[in-house]
Amino acid sequence: MTALLTHVYRSGEVHRFAAEGQDFIYLVSAGAIFALDGAVAQVLSMLDAQEMEHGALVQALVDAGQSHADAEDLVRELRLARVIVSDQTVAAPAPATPPVDYPLQALVLNITNQCNLACTYCYEFGADKIATPNGKPKYMTLDTAKASVDLLLAQSGGRPAVHITFFGGETLMNFPLLREVVAYATEQAGSSGRTITFSLTTNATLLTDEIIEFLAEKQIGVTVSMDGPQELQDKRRVYKSGKGSYAVIEPKLRKLIARHRSRAITARVTLTDGVTDVIRIFRHLKDDIGFHEVGFAPVTTSGTRDYSLSDDGMNSVLAQFHQLADEWLDYALKGWMHGFTNVSETIGELVQGTNKSHPCGAGLGLLGVSPSGDLSPCHRFTDADSHVMGHVSSGIDRAAQGEFLSKGHVGAKYACQSCWARPLCAGGCHHEAFVRYGDTGHANLHYCDWIREWTGRCLEIHGAISVKNPEFLEKFAQRKGLS
Repeated sequence: MTALLTHVYRSGEVHRFAAEGQDFIYLVSAGAIFALDGAVAQVLSMLDAQEMEHGALVQALVDAGQSHADAEDLVRELRLARVIVSDQTVAAPAPATPPVDYPLQALVLNITNQCNLACTYCYEFGADKIATPNGKPKYMTLDTAKASVDLLLAQSGGRPAVHITFFGGETLMNFPLLREVVAYATEQAGSSGRTITFSLTTNATLLTDEIIEFLAEKQIGVTVSMDGPQELQDKRRVYKSGKGSYAVIEPKLRKLIARHRSRAITARVTLTDGVTDVIRIFRHLKDDIGFHEVGFAPVTTSGTRDYSLSDDGMNSVLAQFHQLADEWLDYALKGWMHGFTNVSETIGELVQGTNKSHPCGAGLGLLGVSPSGDLSPCHRFTDADSHVMGHVSSGIDRAAQGEFLSKGHVGAKYACQSCWARPLCAGGCHHEAFVRYGDTGHANLHYCDWIREWTGRCLEIHGAISVKNPEFLEKFAQRKGLS
Protein backbone atom coordinates (compact mmCIF):
# COMPACT_ATOMS: atom_id res chain seq x y z
CA MET A 1 0.00 0.00 0.00
CA THR A 2 2.87 2.35 0.77
CA ALA A 3 4.14 2.01 -2.79
CA LEU A 4 0.73 2.89 -4.17
CA LEU A 5 0.68 6.13 -2.22
CA THR A 6 3.74 7.35 -4.14
CA HIS A 7 1.86 7.32 -7.45
CA VAL A 8 0.85 10.65 -8.93
CA TYR A 9 -1.66 10.00 -11.70
CA ARG A 10 -2.55 11.62 -14.98
CA SER A 11 -4.71 10.48 -17.87
CA GLY A 12 -3.15 7.80 -20.03
CA GLU A 13 -2.91 7.86 -23.79
CA VAL A 14 -6.57 7.81 -24.72
CA HIS A 15 -8.72 9.46 -27.35
CA ARG A 16 -12.07 10.47 -25.94
CA PHE A 17 -15.19 10.70 -28.03
CA ALA A 18 -18.96 10.56 -27.65
CA ALA A 19 -21.76 8.99 -29.69
CA GLU A 20 -25.49 8.83 -29.06
CA GLY A 21 -25.12 10.31 -25.59
CA GLN A 22 -22.50 7.75 -24.51
CA ASP A 23 -18.89 8.65 -23.69
CA PHE A 24 -16.13 6.38 -24.98
CA ILE A 25 -12.37 6.13 -24.93
CA TYR A 26 -10.07 4.68 -27.55
CA LEU A 27 -7.22 3.17 -25.56
CA VAL A 28 -4.15 3.63 -27.72
CA SER A 29 -1.91 1.08 -26.00
CA ALA A 30 -4.43 -1.66 -26.74
CA GLY A 31 -6.17 -0.38 -29.87
CA ALA A 32 -9.42 -0.95 -27.98
CA ILE A 33 -12.69 0.93 -27.48
CA PHE A 34 -14.41 1.18 -24.11
CA ALA A 35 -17.70 2.77 -23.12
CA LEU A 36 -17.21 4.93 -20.04
CA ASP A 37 -19.34 4.50 -16.98
CA GLY A 38 -19.83 7.37 -14.56
CA ALA A 39 -16.99 6.45 -12.23
CA VAL A 40 -14.33 6.16 -14.96
CA ALA A 41 -15.52 9.37 -16.58
CA GLN A 42 -15.28 11.02 -13.19
CA VAL A 43 -11.67 9.90 -12.74
CA LEU A 44 -10.66 11.20 -16.16
CA SER A 45 -12.48 14.47 -15.53
CA MET A 46 -10.59 14.97 -12.27
CA LEU A 47 -7.27 14.22 -13.94
CA ASP A 48 -8.06 16.65 -16.72
CA ALA A 49 -7.98 19.41 -14.13
CA GLN A 50 -4.79 18.32 -12.37
CA GLU A 51 -2.51 15.41 -11.62
CA MET A 52 -3.52 13.66 -8.42
CA GLU A 53 -1.66 11.60 -5.85
CA HIS A 54 -3.05 8.11 -5.26
CA GLY A 55 -4.53 8.80 -1.85
CA ALA A 56 -6.13 12.05 -2.99
CA LEU A 57 -7.71 10.37 -6.02
CA VAL A 58 -9.13 7.55 -3.91
CA GLN A 59 -10.47 10.03 -1.35
CA ALA A 60 -12.10 12.10 -4.09
CA LEU A 61 -13.94 8.98 -5.27
CA VAL A 62 -14.99 8.17 -1.70
CA ASP A 63 -16.25 11.73 -1.29
CA ALA A 64 -18.29 11.20 -4.47
CA GLY A 65 -20.07 8.23 -2.91
CA GLN A 66 -17.92 5.14 -3.54
CA SER A 67 -16.72 2.82 -0.83
CA HIS A 68 -13.01 2.93 -0.10
CA ALA A 69 -12.58 -0.63 -1.37
CA ASP A 70 -14.41 0.12 -4.62
CA ALA A 71 -12.37 3.28 -5.14
CA GLU A 72 -9.10 1.38 -4.63
CA ASP A 73 -10.22 -1.37 -7.02
CA LEU A 74 -11.21 1.15 -9.69
CA VAL A 75 -7.90 3.02 -9.52
CA ARG A 76 -5.97 -0.25 -9.68
CA GLU A 77 -7.94 -1.45 -12.72
CA LEU A 78 -7.50 1.83 -14.54
CA ARG A 79 -3.78 1.79 -13.81
CA LEU A 80 -3.37 -1.78 -15.05
CA ALA A 81 -5.28 -0.93 -18.23
CA ARG A 82 -3.15 2.23 -18.70
CA VAL A 83 -6.24 4.42 -18.73
CA ILE A 84 -4.37 6.35 -16.04
CA VAL A 85 -0.59 6.42 -15.67
CA SER A 86 2.08 7.84 -13.42
CA ASP A 87 5.75 8.64 -13.78
CA GLN A 88 6.40 5.17 -12.41
CA THR A 89 4.38 3.51 -15.17
CA VAL A 90 6.55 1.63 -17.61
CA ALA A 91 5.92 2.94 -21.13
CA ALA A 92 3.62 0.75 -23.17
CA PRO A 93 5.67 -1.29 -25.63
CA ALA A 94 5.17 -0.80 -29.33
CA PRO A 95 3.41 -3.71 -31.05
CA ALA A 96 5.82 -6.62 -31.23
CA THR A 97 7.67 -7.11 -34.49
CA PRO A 98 6.57 -10.38 -36.07
CA PRO A 99 9.40 -12.85 -36.67
CA VAL A 100 11.23 -12.56 -39.97
CA ASP A 101 9.93 -15.99 -40.95
CA TYR A 102 6.34 -14.92 -40.32
CA PRO A 103 4.15 -17.17 -42.51
CA LEU A 104 3.03 -15.82 -45.85
CA GLN A 105 -0.69 -15.25 -46.29
CA ALA A 106 -0.76 -13.91 -49.84
CA LEU A 107 1.18 -13.18 -52.99
CA VAL A 108 0.48 -10.49 -55.55
CA LEU A 109 1.50 -11.88 -58.95
CA ASN A 110 2.30 -9.12 -61.41
CA ILE A 111 1.72 -11.38 -64.38
CA THR A 112 2.61 -8.58 -66.79
CA ASN A 113 4.17 -5.16 -66.51
CA GLN A 114 2.46 -4.09 -69.74
CA CYS A 115 -0.72 -2.01 -69.92
CA ASN A 116 -3.03 -1.01 -72.75
CA LEU A 117 -3.88 2.28 -71.04
CA ALA A 118 -1.66 5.27 -70.34
CA CYS A 119 -3.17 6.69 -67.16
CA THR A 120 -1.39 9.95 -66.52
CA TYR A 121 -0.98 9.35 -62.79
CA CYS A 122 0.17 5.71 -62.91
CA TYR A 123 2.59 5.01 -60.05
CA GLU A 124 4.19 2.19 -62.07
CA PHE A 125 4.94 4.05 -65.29
CA GLY A 126 4.11 7.69 -64.56
CA ALA A 127 6.33 10.58 -63.51
CA ASP A 128 6.87 9.19 -60.00
CA LYS A 129 7.67 5.64 -61.05
CA ILE A 130 10.29 3.68 -59.13
CA ALA A 131 10.07 0.60 -61.37
CA THR A 132 13.10 -0.21 -63.52
CA PRO A 133 11.61 -2.68 -66.01
CA ASN A 134 14.07 -2.21 -68.86
CA GLY A 135 15.57 -5.52 -69.95
CA LYS A 136 13.20 -7.53 -67.77
CA PRO A 137 10.45 -9.87 -68.96
CA LYS A 138 7.21 -8.19 -69.89
CA TYR A 139 5.07 -11.23 -69.18
CA MET A 140 5.36 -13.82 -66.44
CA THR A 141 5.96 -17.38 -67.65
CA LEU A 142 4.12 -20.42 -66.39
CA ASP A 143 7.30 -21.76 -64.78
CA THR A 144 7.71 -18.53 -62.78
CA ALA A 145 4.04 -18.57 -61.81
CA LYS A 146 4.22 -22.18 -60.65
CA ALA A 147 7.35 -21.42 -58.63
CA SER A 148 5.45 -18.54 -57.04
CA VAL A 149 2.58 -20.83 -56.03
CA ASP A 150 5.04 -23.38 -54.64
CA LEU A 151 6.78 -20.64 -52.63
CA LEU A 152 3.49 -19.42 -51.17
CA LEU A 153 2.45 -22.90 -50.07
CA ALA A 154 5.91 -23.70 -48.68
CA GLN A 155 6.28 -20.41 -46.79
CA SER A 156 2.73 -20.10 -45.43
CA GLY A 157 3.44 -22.11 -42.32
CA GLY A 158 0.62 -24.55 -42.78
CA ARG A 159 -2.09 -21.89 -42.96
CA PRO A 160 -5.31 -23.67 -43.99
CA ALA A 161 -6.09 -20.95 -46.53
CA VAL A 162 -3.91 -18.64 -48.61
CA HIS A 163 -4.59 -16.09 -51.33
CA ILE A 164 -3.24 -14.95 -54.69
CA THR A 165 -4.02 -11.58 -56.25
CA PHE A 166 -3.32 -11.14 -59.96
CA PHE A 167 -2.03 -7.73 -60.93
CA GLY A 168 -0.32 -5.79 -63.71
CA GLY A 169 0.18 -3.63 -65.76
CA GLU A 170 -3.19 -4.67 -67.02
CA THR A 171 -3.78 -8.10 -65.57
CA LEU A 172 -6.01 -9.40 -68.35
CA MET A 173 -3.29 -8.91 -70.96
CA ASN A 174 -1.97 -12.22 -69.65
CA PHE A 175 -5.28 -13.97 -69.04
CA PRO A 176 -4.15 -17.33 -70.51
CA LEU A 177 -1.51 -17.54 -67.79
CA LEU A 178 -4.01 -16.49 -65.12
CA ARG A 179 -6.28 -19.35 -66.13
CA GLU A 180 -3.43 -21.88 -65.86
CA VAL A 181 -2.27 -20.53 -62.51
CA VAL A 182 -5.74 -20.87 -61.00
CA ALA A 183 -5.86 -24.52 -62.08
CA TYR A 184 -2.34 -25.30 -60.83
CA ALA A 185 -2.69 -23.48 -57.51
CA THR A 186 -6.07 -25.04 -56.78
CA GLU A 187 -4.67 -28.52 -57.44
CA GLN A 188 -1.53 -27.96 -55.37
CA ALA A 189 -3.38 -26.50 -52.40
CA GLY A 190 -6.04 -29.18 -52.54
CA SER A 191 -3.49 -31.98 -52.56
CA SER A 192 -2.31 -30.85 -49.13
CA GLY A 193 -5.81 -30.35 -47.77
CA ARG A 194 -5.68 -26.56 -48.02
CA THR A 195 -7.69 -23.94 -49.85
CA ILE A 196 -6.60 -21.04 -52.00
CA THR A 197 -8.65 -18.05 -53.08
CA PHE A 198 -8.03 -15.59 -55.89
CA SER A 199 -8.68 -11.97 -56.79
CA LEU A 200 -7.54 -9.62 -59.50
CA THR A 201 -7.31 -5.94 -60.26
CA THR A 202 -8.16 -4.78 -63.77
CA ASN A 203 -9.02 -1.69 -65.81
CA ALA A 204 -11.85 -3.79 -67.34
CA THR A 205 -11.08 -2.84 -70.94
CA LEU A 206 -10.28 -6.45 -71.91
CA LEU A 207 -13.21 -8.19 -70.24
CA THR A 208 -14.98 -10.64 -72.54
CA ASP A 209 -17.91 -12.98 -72.04
CA GLU A 210 -15.43 -15.86 -71.74
CA ILE A 211 -13.38 -14.09 -69.08
CA ILE A 212 -16.47 -13.01 -67.15
CA GLU A 213 -17.74 -16.57 -67.13
CA PHE A 214 -14.39 -17.85 -65.87
CA LEU A 215 -14.21 -15.25 -63.08
CA ALA A 216 -17.73 -16.09 -61.96
CA GLU A 217 -17.24 -19.85 -62.15
CA LYS A 218 -13.98 -19.75 -60.18
CA GLN A 219 -15.33 -17.20 -57.67
CA ILE A 220 -12.47 -14.80 -58.29
CA GLY A 221 -12.76 -11.45 -56.55
CA VAL A 222 -12.55 -8.45 -58.87
CA THR A 223 -11.41 -4.91 -58.17
CA VAL A 224 -11.84 -2.46 -61.03
CA SER A 225 -9.72 0.67 -61.24
CA MET A 226 -12.27 3.26 -62.31
CA ASP A 227 -12.65 6.95 -61.58
CA GLY A 228 -16.35 7.60 -62.10
CA PRO A 229 -18.70 8.94 -64.75
CA GLN A 230 -17.44 9.35 -68.29
CA GLU A 231 -15.91 12.82 -68.15
CA LEU A 232 -14.09 12.00 -64.89
CA GLN A 233 -12.97 8.54 -65.99
CA ASP A 234 -11.75 9.91 -69.31
CA LYS A 235 -9.82 12.78 -67.75
CA ARG A 236 -6.83 10.62 -66.87
CA ARG A 237 -7.69 6.95 -67.54
CA VAL A 238 -6.97 7.03 -71.25
CA TYR A 239 -5.44 4.98 -74.04
CA LYS A 240 -2.06 5.93 -75.43
CA SER A 241 -3.89 7.76 -78.21
CA GLY A 242 -5.58 9.96 -75.60
CA LYS A 243 -8.97 8.33 -76.14
CA GLY A 244 -11.00 7.81 -72.98
CA SER A 245 -11.77 4.33 -71.66
CA TYR A 246 -15.28 4.79 -70.22
CA ALA A 247 -17.28 3.88 -73.31
CA VAL A 248 -15.28 0.65 -73.65
CA ILE A 249 -15.64 -0.57 -70.08
CA GLU A 250 -19.17 0.52 -69.13
CA PRO A 251 -21.09 -2.24 -70.95
CA LYS A 252 -18.49 -4.83 -69.94
CA LEU A 253 -18.87 -3.90 -66.28
CA ARG A 254 -22.63 -4.26 -66.39
CA LYS A 255 -22.20 -7.78 -67.76
CA LEU A 256 -19.60 -8.65 -65.13
CA ILE A 257 -21.72 -7.44 -62.22
CA ALA A 258 -24.86 -9.13 -63.54
CA ARG A 259 -23.11 -12.50 -63.97
CA HIS A 260 -20.58 -12.56 -61.12
CA ARG A 261 -22.60 -12.92 -57.91
CA SER A 262 -20.33 -15.11 -55.77
CA ARG A 263 -17.91 -12.35 -54.72
CA ALA A 264 -18.22 -8.63 -54.17
CA ILE A 265 -17.17 -6.56 -57.19
CA THR A 266 -15.31 -3.48 -55.98
CA ALA A 267 -14.39 -0.19 -57.61
CA ARG A 268 -11.20 1.53 -56.60
CA VAL A 269 -11.16 5.26 -57.39
CA THR A 270 -8.00 7.35 -57.58
CA LEU A 271 -8.69 10.97 -56.64
CA THR A 272 -6.67 13.57 -58.51
CA ASP A 273 -6.90 17.26 -59.27
CA GLY A 274 -10.23 17.73 -61.04
CA VAL A 275 -11.48 14.28 -60.01
CA THR A 276 -12.75 15.06 -56.52
CA ASP A 277 -16.55 14.87 -56.84
CA VAL A 278 -16.71 11.96 -54.41
CA ILE A 279 -20.48 11.97 -53.99
CA ARG A 280 -21.19 11.96 -57.70
CA ILE A 281 -18.58 9.27 -58.34
CA PHE A 282 -19.98 7.06 -55.58
CA ARG A 283 -23.57 7.43 -56.78
CA HIS A 284 -22.61 6.55 -60.32
CA LEU A 285 -20.45 3.54 -59.51
CA LYS A 286 -22.61 2.14 -56.73
CA ASP A 287 -26.15 3.02 -57.77
CA ASP A 288 -25.91 3.17 -61.56
CA ILE A 289 -23.15 0.73 -62.54
CA GLY A 290 -23.90 -1.56 -59.60
CA PHE A 291 -20.58 -2.10 -57.79
CA HIS A 292 -20.97 -3.71 -54.39
CA GLU A 293 -18.27 -1.56 -52.78
CA VAL A 294 -16.57 1.67 -53.81
CA GLY A 295 -13.33 2.85 -52.23
CA PHE A 296 -11.37 6.07 -52.75
CA ALA A 297 -7.68 6.91 -52.43
CA PRO A 298 -5.86 10.19 -53.09
CA VAL A 299 -3.20 9.83 -55.76
CA THR A 300 0.29 8.89 -54.58
CA THR A 301 2.66 11.63 -55.73
CA SER A 302 5.79 13.49 -54.74
CA GLY A 303 3.51 16.49 -54.28
CA THR A 304 4.67 18.42 -57.34
CA ARG A 305 2.63 16.85 -60.14
CA ASP A 306 -0.15 18.68 -61.94
CA TYR A 307 -2.58 15.95 -60.94
CA SER A 308 -1.73 16.23 -57.23
CA LEU A 309 -4.51 17.20 -54.86
CA SER A 310 -4.23 20.65 -53.30
CA ASP A 311 -5.10 21.31 -49.67
CA ASP A 312 -8.47 22.67 -50.80
CA GLY A 313 -9.03 19.54 -52.87
CA MET A 314 -8.23 17.31 -49.91
CA ASN A 315 -10.54 19.31 -47.67
CA SER A 316 -13.35 18.95 -50.20
CA VAL A 317 -12.76 15.22 -50.40
CA LEU A 318 -12.83 14.83 -46.63
CA ALA A 319 -16.07 16.81 -46.34
CA GLN A 320 -17.70 14.48 -48.85
CA PHE A 321 -16.28 11.47 -47.02
CA HIS A 322 -18.14 12.70 -43.94
CA GLN A 323 -21.37 12.92 -45.92
CA LEU A 324 -21.01 9.33 -47.10
CA ALA A 325 -20.03 8.30 -43.57
CA ASP A 326 -23.35 9.70 -42.34
CA GLU A 327 -25.11 7.55 -44.91
CA TRP A 328 -23.07 4.50 -43.90
CA LEU A 329 -24.18 4.97 -40.30
CA ASP A 330 -27.83 5.43 -41.29
CA TYR A 331 -27.67 2.18 -43.23
CA ALA A 332 -25.96 0.35 -40.37
CA LEU A 333 -28.58 1.45 -37.87
CA LYS A 334 -31.16 -0.14 -40.16
CA GLY A 335 -29.04 -3.29 -40.44
CA TRP A 336 -28.00 -2.64 -44.05
CA MET A 337 -24.61 -2.59 -45.78
CA HIS A 338 -23.82 0.67 -47.52
CA GLY A 339 -20.85 0.06 -49.81
CA PHE A 340 -18.48 2.91 -48.90
CA THR A 341 -15.24 0.98 -48.48
CA ASN A 342 -13.38 3.74 -46.64
CA VAL A 343 -15.72 3.36 -43.67
CA SER A 344 -16.10 -0.41 -43.94
CA GLU A 345 -12.36 -1.06 -43.80
CA THR A 346 -11.81 1.12 -40.73
CA ILE A 347 -14.82 -0.29 -38.91
CA GLY A 348 -13.48 -3.76 -39.66
CA GLU A 349 -10.16 -2.88 -38.05
CA LEU A 350 -11.90 -1.40 -35.01
CA VAL A 351 -14.04 -4.52 -34.61
CA GLN A 352 -10.86 -6.62 -34.66
CA GLY A 353 -9.09 -4.39 -32.15
CA THR A 354 -6.27 -3.82 -34.63
CA ASN A 355 -3.00 -2.53 -33.18
CA LYS A 356 -0.52 -2.48 -36.04
CA SER A 357 3.23 -2.87 -35.95
CA HIS A 358 3.28 -2.03 -39.68
CA PRO A 359 0.89 -0.14 -41.94
CA CYS A 360 -0.05 -3.24 -43.93
CA GLY A 361 1.14 -6.76 -44.70
CA ALA A 362 3.74 -5.64 -47.24
CA GLY A 363 6.97 -7.59 -46.79
CA LEU A 364 5.37 -9.55 -43.98
CA GLY A 365 2.38 -11.75 -44.72
CA LEU A 366 2.33 -10.51 -48.31
CA LEU A 367 4.93 -10.24 -51.06
CA GLY A 368 4.81 -9.03 -54.65
CA VAL A 369 6.21 -11.09 -57.53
CA SER A 370 7.42 -9.44 -60.72
CA PRO A 371 7.16 -11.04 -64.17
CA SER A 372 10.82 -12.04 -63.77
CA GLY A 373 10.16 -13.77 -60.44
CA ASP A 374 11.80 -11.11 -58.28
CA LEU A 375 10.13 -10.73 -54.89
CA SER A 376 9.26 -7.30 -53.51
CA PRO A 377 7.42 -5.96 -50.45
CA CYS A 378 4.21 -5.54 -52.48
CA HIS A 379 2.93 -4.89 -56.00
CA ARG A 380 3.83 -1.20 -55.77
CA PHE A 381 7.53 -2.06 -55.58
CA THR A 382 7.48 -4.57 -58.43
CA ASP A 383 10.42 -4.27 -60.82
CA ALA A 384 12.15 -1.73 -58.56
CA ASP A 385 15.77 -2.85 -58.32
CA SER A 386 16.21 -1.03 -55.01
CA HIS A 387 13.51 -3.11 -53.31
CA VAL A 388 14.19 -6.68 -54.38
CA MET A 389 13.49 -9.14 -51.56
CA GLY A 390 14.60 -12.41 -53.11
CA HIS A 391 13.42 -14.52 -56.04
CA VAL A 392 10.84 -17.28 -56.38
CA SER A 393 13.59 -19.72 -57.40
CA SER A 394 15.87 -19.02 -54.43
CA GLY A 395 13.42 -17.90 -51.77
CA ILE A 396 12.95 -14.85 -49.59
CA ASP A 397 15.99 -12.69 -48.85
CA ARG A 398 15.56 -12.60 -45.07
CA ALA A 399 18.17 -9.88 -44.58
CA ALA A 400 16.45 -7.52 -47.03
CA GLN A 401 13.08 -8.41 -45.55
CA GLY A 402 14.31 -7.77 -42.01
CA GLU A 403 15.78 -4.39 -42.96
CA PHE A 404 12.52 -3.33 -44.65
CA LEU A 405 10.40 -4.41 -41.69
CA SER A 406 12.69 -2.78 -39.14
CA LYS A 407 12.50 0.54 -40.94
CA GLY A 408 8.73 0.28 -41.36
CA HIS A 409 7.88 -0.60 -37.75
CA VAL A 410 5.71 2.01 -36.07
CA GLY A 411 8.09 2.06 -33.12
CA ALA A 412 10.87 3.32 -35.42
CA LYS A 413 8.81 6.32 -36.56
CA TYR A 414 9.42 9.10 -34.06
CA ALA A 415 6.59 11.27 -35.37
CA CYS A 416 4.07 8.49 -34.70
CA GLN A 417 4.80 8.09 -31.00
CA SER A 418 2.62 11.01 -29.93
CA CYS A 419 -0.26 10.20 -32.32
CA TRP A 420 -3.33 8.47 -30.87
CA ALA A 421 -4.27 7.06 -34.31
CA ARG A 422 -1.08 5.04 -34.76
CA PRO A 423 -2.66 1.61 -33.93
CA LEU A 424 -4.63 1.86 -37.19
CA CYS A 425 -2.21 3.90 -39.32
CA ALA A 426 1.31 2.91 -38.22
CA GLY A 427 2.67 5.75 -40.34
CA GLY A 428 0.97 4.99 -43.65
CA CYS A 429 1.87 3.37 -46.97
CA HIS A 430 5.53 2.36 -47.41
CA HIS A 431 5.42 3.12 -51.13
CA GLU A 432 3.95 6.58 -50.69
CA ALA A 433 6.58 7.34 -48.05
CA PHE A 434 9.29 6.34 -50.52
CA VAL A 435 7.83 8.45 -53.33
CA ARG A 436 7.30 11.47 -51.09
CA TYR A 437 10.30 11.25 -48.73
CA GLY A 438 12.67 8.74 -50.31
CA ASP A 439 12.38 6.42 -47.30
CA THR A 440 9.98 3.50 -46.84
CA GLY A 441 10.25 3.95 -43.07
CA HIS A 442 9.22 7.61 -43.05
CA ALA A 443 5.82 8.51 -41.61
CA ASN A 444 3.47 10.04 -44.16
CA LEU A 445 3.28 13.33 -42.33
CA HIS A 446 1.31 15.08 -45.07
CA TYR A 447 -1.71 12.88 -44.24
CA CYS A 448 -1.58 12.96 -40.44
CA ASP A 449 -4.40 15.45 -39.86
CA TRP A 450 -6.52 13.68 -42.49
CA ILE A 451 -5.98 10.29 -40.84
CA ARG A 452 -6.76 11.55 -37.35
CA GLU A 453 -9.94 13.27 -38.44
CA TRP A 454 -11.15 10.27 -40.45
CA THR A 455 -10.27 7.77 -37.73
CA GLY A 456 -12.12 9.91 -35.20
CA ARG A 457 -15.20 9.90 -37.41
CA CYS A 458 -15.12 6.12 -37.75
CA LEU A 459 -14.78 5.76 -33.98
CA GLU A 460 -17.94 7.81 -33.58
CA ILE A 461 -19.72 5.58 -36.08
CA HIS A 462 -18.60 2.47 -34.20
CA GLY A 463 -19.78 4.01 -30.93
CA ALA A 464 -23.17 4.97 -32.32
CA ILE A 465 -23.76 1.47 -33.69
CA SER A 466 -22.66 -0.16 -30.43
CA VAL A 467 -25.30 1.91 -28.61
CA LYS A 468 -28.21 1.64 -31.05
CA ASN A 469 -27.66 -1.56 -33.06
CA PRO A 470 -24.84 -3.67 -31.58
CA GLU A 471 -26.05 -6.74 -33.47
CA PHE A 472 -24.94 -5.08 -36.70
CA LEU A 473 -21.30 -5.12 -35.55
CA GLU A 474 -21.56 -8.86 -34.92
CA LYS A 475 -23.11 -9.46 -38.33
CA PHE A 476 -20.59 -7.15 -39.97
CA ALA A 477 -17.71 -9.12 -38.42
CA GLN A 478 -19.21 -12.40 -39.64
CA ARG A 479 -19.78 -11.07 -43.14
CA LYS A 480 -16.21 -9.75 -43.36
CA GLY A 481 -14.78 -12.95 -41.93
CA LEU A 482 -13.53 -11.20 -38.79
CA SER A 483 -15.08 -13.63 -36.33
